[in-house]
Parts: sequence; structure tokens; C-alpha cells
Amino acid sequence: MLPDLVWWASDGEEHGSSEAGDNPAECLPIRVFDWGRPLDRAEPFIASLGSDPAAVRWDLDAWPEVPEAGLDAIPQKYAYLTLTVNSRDLYQHEPSPDHTVHVHARDRNGDQLARVHWLAAQVGGRFTGRVELAPL
Repeated sequence: MLPDLVWWASDGEEHGSSEAGDNPAECLPIRVFDWGRPLDRAEPFIASLGSDPAAVRWDLDAWPEVPEAGLDAIPQKYAYLTLTVNSRDLYQHEPSPDHTVHVHARDRNGDQLARVHWLAAQVGGRFTGRVELAPL
């Protein structure tokens, strides 16, 4: 599914890793930190997980200014999305039969909830979750 993937056992590299040539299926759960995969690989990867939890993060160039919603541009450092698969939270501690999209944006003045509502509306959805401080 993802050739040349760099991974390590969640319990630490001494319990298995791609560098050691271990079989990832024998070292579950594993952690992966990977860059630059084509976007079209995301859906097959997520489908291959079945009911197992995982998280996929997309770093963006920036959050754009949206004048009609009163939103200023946000620099790249604070612009990313995380999809948690079969989980409600970023760290897969809250199992779920579906997926959750986490919108990461700097929120100095509490004004970024409007961005979440705006983003949800762009895809015909609505915000149904909670606002959290996430140290990622």
C-alpha cells in the first residue's frame, strides 16, 4: 500500500521497526511518520485499516483569508488537518465506528471556531464536536 514506509513499534524501536527489517504485522500497534505521499493514496490506505484506529495528518501551506466569514489568513505553522480513523480523538483513545476531522488553527482570540464552521459548510457538513487544545 505504501512502499518504503518508515515505521516503528508504538512501544519503541527496540520492539520492532522498518529499519531493523521487522514485519510490521508482528509489531502492532505501530507508528508512522511519513511525508509527501500522493493524496490519492489516502483513501485506499484508510480503507485498508478496516476497524483499526489510525490518524492521518495533512499540513497545509496556510489557512486562507476568508473576508466574507471575517477570517484572517493563518501562516503554515498553524494550518493542518488530522483525520482520525475509527476514533474521536487525536491519540486513538476514544474508539468510534466512524472518523473525525480535526481542524488545527492558531486560536489566540477564540475566533477560529468560525473557521471550523466555514470549513464544514464548504463540504456540506456541520461542526458537531468539541474545541480542544492539542499540543501537536
